Amino acid sequence: MWTYNEDEVSQLQTLIKKGKHKARTITRANILLMASEGETDQAIAAIIRVHVTTVERTREKFVIGGLDFALLDESHPPKLRKLEGKEEAFLIATACSNPPSGRVRWTMQLLADHLIVCGIVDSISDETVRQTLKKTRLNRGSKNSGAFPK
Repeated sequence: MWTYNEDEVSQLQTLIKKGKHKARTITRANILLMASEGETDQAIAAIIRVHVTTVERTREKFVIGGLDFALLDESHPPKLRKLEGKEEAFLIATACSNPPSGRVRWTMQLLADHLIVCGIVDSISDETVRQTLKKTRLNRGSKNSGAFPK
């Protein structure tokens, strides 16, 4: 059994009492605090309402890297953008153009499909198209409003 020093226990108690951290961090602090009190993994999991493997992983991370390593999330690599610069400009120009024949307006899915057909991207979701247009504040809703905000 791994022993916790008084400073680590004090840190965990302070972190839990303040409550100004992510819920996940507070859960991990509770796991480690209960483990320092000699509770079993199964008991901790039942009381905190997490899976036993969550308790095991948290305790393992503490043993490997210490308190901060066990409490904090690992940083995730930045997500690459599907559309940048010219591709984004092409999307905006397409959204502002007349829709395909037989259509009243461009839909997000039509725009996504058009980007793929034109070879701008290999794949793209309608949600990515929506978020890109939202980011540029493109207003396609009203016939009376301009394409771009004033």
